[in-house]
Amino acid sequence: MSKKNNIEENQEELAEERNESTVAETEEQTLTEEERLSQELAEQKDKFIRLYSEFENFRRRTAKERVELVMNASEGLIKELLPVVDDFERAQASFDNAKDIAAIKEGVELVYGKLKRTLESKGLKAMESKTHDFDAELHECITQFDGGEEQKGKVIDEVEKGYYLNDKVIRHAKVVVGA
Repeated sequence: MSKKNNIEENQEELAEERNESTVAETEEQTLTEEERLSQELAEQKDKFIRLYSEFENFRRRTAKERVELVMNASEGLIKELLPVVDDFERAQASFDNAKDIAAIKEGVELVYGKLKRTLESKGLKAMESKTHDFDAELHECITQFDGGEEQKGKVIDEVEKGYYLNDKVIRHAKVVVGA
């Protein structure tokens, strides 16, 4: 019986050793699993921080570009208007010495035509209002006059022209409407 007890004791000892080694292996696996997850988390945090920084840089850069665009939006128009300003200055200088009013008038009309063509090339278009029906979307009524039945609701006179810029109303025409 003592052999049997010895064998049983040995088996119990072996089972205990196996259990201890299994527990140690499980603890080691858990530790390595935790380390792996911790490492993965650190990598994801790093990726997130880099992506967030990239986005912030993009946002700042586009905001700066937008501000520059707004500040320099009229640069092209100004460059095209400078020759017209030069022409006006030359015309103004000639007023003192000129004796022929017809020549002055012709010069001013030429400069006005140049200015008008420059603005039209940029999309500016004058609004035709006279004899058309009054439209509150396009016109601003200054006053009303009794113009008879045929003039009722129509624009009789234009006090200030209205303008479109690329088919968008940028200034409403100030008009007199028939009542």
